[in-house]
Amino acid sequence: MKPSEYHVTGILRDGRRLEVRALKAEDRDGLVAAAGRSSGKTLALRFFSPKRGFTEKEIEYYTNVDFASHVALVAVVEVAGKPLIVGGGRYIVAEPGRAEIAFTVEDAHQGRGIASLLLRHLITIARAAGLKELFAEVLPDNTPMLKVFERSGLPMTRKRERDAVHVTLRLD
Repeated sequence: MKPSEYHVTGILRDGRRLEVRALKAEDRDGLVAAAGRSSGKTLALRFFSPKRGFTEKEIEYYTNVDFASHVALVAVVEVAGKPLIVGGGRYIVAEPGRAEIAFTVEDAHQGRGIASLLLRHLITIARAAGLKELFAEVLPDNTPMLKVFERSGLPMTRKRERDAVHVTLRLD
């Protein structure tokens, strides 16, 4: 399956069905709405600074991915009978064989295993693309995200730096 056609379903810790699929151009409004439902703290943990909205240029960057050097997945659950984007994960190739990975899950859906599922599927795509490492910069107080990486089952290194924890996951 090509990354741009990626689509799987899974079950969350609370028993609800989750769809993990490739980000589509028509997801723009859903992605912006998911960010709008996220707290300032959640967005600060992801973007390393306070953030309450996105510029048009940022929205374009986050929604127009090529599925080669920039791969993005969304997590979709059904809420009140309608599909709702509640999280997303992506990797961006930084150099041959290595990509930076990042996630966001809106507050109401955190703690249900969504980031772990997104990570698992991004690992599948990254391996198929021949990547050898995924890395992330994580704020030291973002313990839930650090635990997601620790539970990935992959060899992991962490290096605490002044303002962040540098995490590297080996894919081979």
